[in-house]
Formats: sequence, C-alpha cells, structure tokens
Amino acid sequence: MSFFALGVNHQTASVELREQIAFNAERLATLLHEQHQHSALKDLVVVSTCNRTEVYAMTEDADSILNWLAQVNNIDVKQLIHHVYRYENAQAITHLMRVASGLDSLMLGEPQILGQVKSALALSKDAETVSPELNGIFEYAFYAAKRVRSETSVGSHAVSMGYAVAQLASQVFSHPEKLTVMVVAAGEMNSLVAKHLAEMGVAKIIICNRSRERADQLAQEIAHQVEIEIIPFAALAQNLHRADVISSCTGSLHQVIEYKDVKSALKSRRYQQMLMVDLAVPRDIDPKVESLDNVYLYGVDDLQSVIDENLAQRRQAAVEAEFMVNQLATQLMTQQKVKEASGTIQAYRQHSEEISQKELTHALEALQHGHAAEQVLQEFAHRLTQKLMHPTSILLREAAKAENPDYFEWLQQHLQDVFEHERKPKH
Repeated sequence: MSFFALGVNHQTASVELREQIAFNAERLATLLHEQHQHSALKDLVVVSTCNRTEVYAMTEDADSILNWLAQVNNIDVKQLIHHVYRYENAQAITHLMRVASGLDSLMLGEPQILGQVKSALALSKDAETVSPELNGIFEYAFYAAKRVRSETSVGSHAVSMGYAVAQLASQVFSHPEKLTVMVVAAGEMNSLVAKHLAEMGVAKIIICNRSRERADQLAQEIAHQVEIEIIPFAALAQNLHRADVISSCTGSLHQVIEYKDVKSALKSRRYQQMLMVDLAVPRDIDPKVESLDNVYLYGVDDLQSVIDENLAQRRQAAVEAEFMVNQLATQLMTQQKVKEASGTIQAYRQHSEEISQKELTHALEALQHGHAAEQVLQEFAHRLTQKLMHPTSILLREAAKAENPDYFEWLQQHLQDVFEHERKPKH
C-alpha cells in the first residue's frame, strides 16, 4: 500500500471545474459510506474547499482515485486528468503538511485550512474510511502545521482587510473581550471584518445597515459567537459613542460619518479612545476626524500598505516553513521505514529461531544415538552458521550483480561495520 494525494486546486483548475468536483459535507458523507461498504478504495479522506478538492488515500492503484473522483462527479476522466496533480508517499506527505500549514493556500498562511482538513478527517472517520496508518499520517500533518504556526511567522501577519482590522483592534485595545464594534454597512468586506472580530472574542457587534434583510443575514452568521444588535442606518450618528471600533464600507458617494458627529461621540464617551476604519472608496468618514485626540483613523491605503508589508514577511517566513515541513516529512518517512524494517527483523528472528530449534533437535538426537559430543557440537555450529548466513550470502551476490554498484558497496561496508562492532570486547 502507498499513500497518495490526488486532486485539483486554484493553481491547476478553473473555478468552473473546481465547482464541478466540489463536495458539500452531506453529499460527501453519503459517498464515503458507500465507499466503505462497496469499494476496494475505502481508505481515504476527501478535503473539499472553494480552492481545492483533494483525495488522500492508502491504495495500490492511484488510478482508482482518479476514476472515482471523475465518476461521482459525472466528469470525463480524460478531461479531469489534465488538471490533476498526483503525489505518492514522501511527496504526498509533504503536500498534505503544506496544505495543513497554509503554505499551499491562495492566501499564503491562512489559518482556516487546518480546521477544514481536520473536519475532513473527522467526516471520513465517521464513515469508517480511515485506517490507523492513514490517521497517523494526518495526525503527524497536524503536528507539522502546529510547529509551523508556533515556530515561524508565516501566519502571524494580517494579509486580508478583515483580518487587518481585527489585528488593529487587538493592538489599539488591551482587552478585546470588552469591545463593542459597529459595522456600518453589511456588505462582503464588513462581513469579513465582523467575522474576524467575532472570532477574536469581542463583547458585542452593532450592525448598521440600510437593508434590514442583509443585516439579519450577517447577524445569523455570527450570532453563535457574539452578542448582536441591529440598528437602522438613520440612527448611525446618535449611536457612534457606543462603539469602540467602527468599520465603515457603504459604497455611498458622500461621507456618512461627519467630523462633528465623531467629536460629539468622543465627548459622550468621556474621550475614551476609538478605532475608526474607512474601507470605502469614496471615503465614508470625514478625513478631519484624524485630527481628533484619542481617535485612530485608518483608510484603505493605510491597511493595504500594512497588508503588502505583511505578505512580504509571510513569504520570507514561508522559506523557513518549507524547510521545516520537508524535514518533518523526511522524519515521518524514516519512522515508517523503521517500522517496516522492524517487521522484517522480527520475521528474520523467527526464521532464525526455527532453524536453531531444528538443528538443536538434530544434535540432541545424535547425542542420544551415542555420537561423540565434540563432533556433534562442531557439526551443530557448522550447520547453524551455514543456514543463518545463507540469506545474507544470497543478498550480497544479488547486490554484486546489480547494475547500480553503489548498493553493493553500501551493503558491503555496513556489514563490515557490523562485524567490527561485534568483534569488539564487551565491557
């Protein structure tokens, strides 16, 4: 059995093709249960996100993975094969570690992928399509991802607007868990801001939006993490004082947060500091607000420069992370080879013991028939040595005949090293 990784991602396939072979959790659970019950390919984990669909499997036939992926998605395998990458054993392990660590992501170092891979493993475990060997590889990949996160800076710098706002809030305020946040407009950008801040653990998020329906939708997405309040857009000015952090991204042609309203809000707050983030173009917040004491105002350009610098730092840190992943993948392969060798050694020991017992029985019978003890012992030692050395002799002869002389030289040298070690007096 070999370990294979096979799939497509944002680098090898268009979004249209990725959509065709994407799986939602419910459908995938059904397919995995069917695999467990009916197919020879039943030791597998499927990772499916917006940017990738990958199958990780223990199998003797990688083509069976490709055929299954095409069949369950009603795609011609000849079409799919041009977009699929395939890795085996060491390369597959390295790829899985890179994926789990965020090194293979569209957004370098993004943290969500590790949770997605863990969820994929859990789904396959529920369907009983994960052997102990496959589970061990995934657990080691999670260990590698944890090492990358804790020992490199590949995931510690904000590289999205939403994440950057959350990072700013944690820098400006020492107790994020006490913060009240207001998002002005509930579009895609502010939705990401709200989700990152909710994950960070703020106390409350106030959603101020023109459309109640869109505000309700965002509220439903994050209500399990944070207290939510929805206010009408007309009530924006009189509620500014309640927010420690304000993120605005309305798409309006005119400013929606005026200098005088922020000045009034500061007075109501007894001049406690405020973080205001203007993600809109044209700008939502009067630039004069920046002149107010205790107000930190950031615009799109400010955040973009931070993001560009952080992305460069991530790329630099990724070099170190890649080296770490390759080392850990090599360690895992070495452990697996040692484990395989242990089985071979155990079998060889058992074989040797059987030979010893047969020769001992033969010697005891000779003694019982009155043969001279010295002669019996000499014959016993000779026969035992000949039979124990027979496999090694065959191995050396075959290695000498092989086309690659390096293997013979390596084997010969290491056997000599073992002999020298055994000749040394034991203390």
